[in-house]
Amino acid sequence: MTILQVKGLEKSFGGVIAAQNVGVTVSAGEAIGIIGANGAGKTTFVNMVTGHLPPTAGTIEFLGANIVGLPPRKITELGLCRSFQVPQVFLSESVFDNVLMAYGISEESGLSMLRPLRNAGREARVREHLVRYQIDQHTNTPASALSQGIRKLLDIAMATVRSPQLLMLDEPTSGISAEEKFDLMEIIMAALREEQTTVMFIEHDMEIVQRHVERVLAFSQGEIICDAPTAEAMVDAKVVEFVLGQEYHVGHRDDA
Repeated sequence: MTILQVKGLEKSFGGVIAAQNVGVTVSAGEAIGIIGANGAGKTTFVNMVTGHLPPTAGTIEFLGANIVGLPPRKITELGLCRSFQVPQVFLSESVFDNVLMAYGISEESGLSMLRPLRNAGREARVREHLVRYQIDQHTNTPASALSQGIRKLLDIAMATVRSPQLLMLDEPTSGISAEEKFDLMEIIMAALREEQTTVMFIEHDMEIVQRHVERVLAFSQGEIICDAPTAEAMVDAKVVEFVLGQEYHVGHRDDA
């Protein structure tokens, strides 16, 4: 089943073209990596798909419905969610209360002073969600006291309380130590598989990409220069030239 269909997507800022003729089809259950140098158009693409940036031209269909022009909140309600490079969490609140508030917002279309946030059913779902993302041991810890890796897990847990059909992640391992990043991605991807969530994520770490996705979209100068299975994308001439660099390619070829 097609989850996302993008055709002829473009974005310009005055005379600067940030995206041009971007087209992609995403099927249910896929895990797709989005790669490219800084400024290649990756985040612009995600921002347009999730409603944070209006496209200059093109169409975006999610589950067969046109979502161009819809506000981000409405797109989220339809089942297309995202996380940001910098975790969007309530720093003064506990891990439990962060996820509880995310559930409350998703279920009530905004918190209401007339409805209690806490109820037995919602609290049970929060506890299950914390276990799924392996942050239950931090239940009562303020988000401000978490390591960057655990804070990222909390952010993604909050983004998935609605059980989205498609989740888009912006550099999930950015700012995380080498010791944490592999375990973190294992936890994230296992949770998403359990929830049967289709996922697309921007990532600069090619080891993460090669471990966790079967398909790669490579961007350069606002265009998709390669859309291929991961192994093919890693040796594609344009990807090597504009994304990976010859040094990466030669080094990994020698290691093979």
